[in-house]
Amino acid sequence: MNAQEASELVWFKSSYSDGEGGECLEVAPCPTTIHIRDSKHAPDTGPTLTLPPAAWKAFVGFAAR
Repeated sequence: MNAQEASELVWFKSSYSDGEGGECLEVAPCPTTIHIRDSKHAPDTGPTLTLPPAAWKAFVGFAAR
């Protein structure tokens, strides 16, 4: 993904996030890929994890237990 594509993603944080840059993840869902990043890193320079939607759904289901 290039810098322009990354800047076009719409990121959101959990409603549980306190907004002070703690240990939060940001997620930008797309039809074929779920993008995940650590909110403590600069938006265009930090690492991003990408998953297929099925893997994200399985993770969220496991985490909700």
